[in-house]
Amino acid sequence: MGKKVTILFVCGAGLGSSFAAQMSAEDVLNAKGVDAKLDHVDISSAASMSPDIIITAQNFRSQFEKFNIDENKTSIVYLKNIVSKQEIEEKLTPVLEAKGAI
Repeated sequence: MGKKVTILFVCGAGLGSSFAAQMSAEDVLNAKGVDAKLDHVDISSAASMSPDIIITAQNFRSQFEKFNIDENKTSIVYLKNIVSKQEIEEKLTPVLEAKGAI
């Protein structure tokens, strides 16, 4: 098992879609045996946190680009379909490998 990673799921209100994405990602992470601390928040809270990985919807990209997030520390994964396990797995796997979680 790799190192534990912190993953933050972000949406506008920090409730509906980020929680749905978190549930889909949990299945992917469990299948890969990844040890991760998961949380979901609204977009304004996310700016002040420094998780290993942020997972959010594609339509929030412009807002995240305005934030001063250190992408050397925090990788941002943008999803077109935030509940698609296939898309989550495709986009998250290389990030998890780079972070040493897999």
